[in-house]
Amino acid sequence: MKSFLVETRYVPDKYGEVRPRHREYLRKLAEEGVCLVAGPLADGSGGVMLFRAEDAEALQKIIDADPYHLEGALAERSVREYTPVLGSWVS
Repeated sequence: MKSFLVETRYVPDKYGEVRPRHREYLRKLAEEGVCLVAGPLADGSGGVMLFRAEDAEALQKIIDADPYHLEGALAERSVREYTPVLGSWVS
């Protein structure tokens, strides 16, 4: 499994309406161990999510199924693969 950091920027007039569906989607992914952590930035401009996926293609399918993406609530999205080395989540 690989780890990916996804950062998003919201479309201000759309994300609030979509947020409940987005959070439900991420809640399900968290229960499956795919979404490790997610939350909005303190300034309300976007959010950060940490995912585990088999590869970049698998992650793309996951994030493309997010209601924020499907319903046009994202102005921008960046994805970066990284290798966790230290921390309480790293075995």
